[in-house]
Amino acid sequence: MSTVDTEPVITSYAKAPTKTITAGGTTYSYRELGPKGGIPVIFFVHLAATLDNWDPRIIDPIAQNRHVITFDQPGVGTSTGTFPGELDHAADQAHTFITALGYSLIDIFSFSMGGMIAQDLVVKHPDLVRKLVLTGTGPRGGRDMEKVVGTTYYDLLRATLTRSDPKEFLFFNRNTTGKRAGKAFIARLKERIVDRDTDIRLTAFRSQLKAIQRFGRSAPSDLSVITQPTLIANGDNDRMVPSVLSRDLHERIAGSELIIYPDSGHGGIFQFHERFAPVAVRFLAP
Repeated sequence: MSTVDTEPVITSYAKAPTKTITAGGTTYSYRELGPKGGIPVIFFVHLAATLDNWDPRIIDPIAQNRHVITFDQPGVGTSTGTFPGELDHAADQAHTFITALGYSLIDIFSFSMGGMIAQDLVVKHPDLVRKLVLTGTGPRGGRDMEKVVGTTYYDLLRATLTRSDPKEFLFFNRNTTGKRAGKAFIARLKERIVDRDTDIRLTAFRSQLKAIQRFGRSAPSDLSVITQPTLIANGDNDRMVPSVLSRDLHERIAGSELIIYPDSGHGGIFQFHERFAPVAVRFLAP
């Protein structure tokens, strides 16, 4: 006798339960929401981020019709293990996690460092990915990519001195519009009030910075192998991963679509979530 799954579909990221799966000696923490079945959308997060750093105004609209999965890399949040010194090794870890869940075909939504890891994953496993979203990121060996480290430490200091969240400086312009968008973004990240993730440990944060620096200084990847439909987006004044690198990605990935939002920085997609989320939903449609 067959049974019917009556488990309600969760479409709010604030209510998505945290789960774990162990593979390759590492226990990965992850959350999933949206209707299950079909190809999942795996979210690759940014430097220093945990499960709690995804904007619900981006995830929730996608989860209305798609199975969404977010996860902590090894050594981050409540995932065990160690974050590696190279981002291509982080791509290997992501592949381990994805295959442990039983998926052989996925869509990817990535932001910043997550986009760097996603590129390495697609280059290594081109048949794994159907559609690719790269936001606030740049290519391996991209010009000035290594400046991420200096910018990060500088803005961490500024945030400390003003008792602000560093993302207000790192992601948004310091004008009236940017400051307002930054505070609204930070407020949205606090909408989840139960089962919060653990902040990233300092050792993992430093490993990520070094890995990004190596990514920026290494030889470019052959991104011509990326033939999947690809959506690239950023603000026009990204200080962390210079906006010109989004254009560089667009030129390297044939047939890709590029969106640059005005008067915005690294977190342009969050500042313009009302415009970007519908675009992402349409792009990621089955």
